[in-house]
Amino acid sequence: MQGHPKVIDLLNELLAEELSAADQYFIHAEMYKDWGLMKLFARIDHEREDELEHARSLIARILFLGGKPNVAKRVAIAVGEDVPSMLRNDLDVEYRVGKALKEVIAVCEKERDYVTRDGLMVLLEETENDHAHWLEQQLKLIELTGLANYQQSQLGGSQAS
Repeated sequence: MQGHPKVIDLLNELLAEELSAADQYFIHAEMYKDWGLMKLFARIDHEREDELEHARSLIARILFLGGKPNVAKRVAIAVGEDVPSMLRNDLDVEYRVGKALKEVIAVCEKERDYVTRDGLMVLLEETENDHAHWLEQQLKLIELTGLANYQQSQLGGSQAS
């Protein structure tokens, strides 16, 4: 099937965002692991895997539409220096990806590509209701309990809570 060139281009832009998000989560996860914050490591490593699954789904759709996935392109990542800045930087990525998803969904509507739109709606739901929401909760917990207490709660264990 030949997809609309604009949809394919925008899917490649989303692919760059998802791959870059995975890169950022990767470095943050390894930093948490190095600091012994194993619960944060497990959750952020899980988020990295989710971003790679999003990328896989975009690649599959681009190929189905007759396009060529650009897996080399990335957007700038923002590596934090401490737990709050890492969480904020990751939240900024989720907000940016959410906004981009909404824009591409609108183009899919205009081009009457409802199957691509529906697939992107799944990614949007995960971006907003899982990834961004969890990050917002963590920043709120830091505000409510203090950074030291929050970090202590993230020691040990390996559950992706």
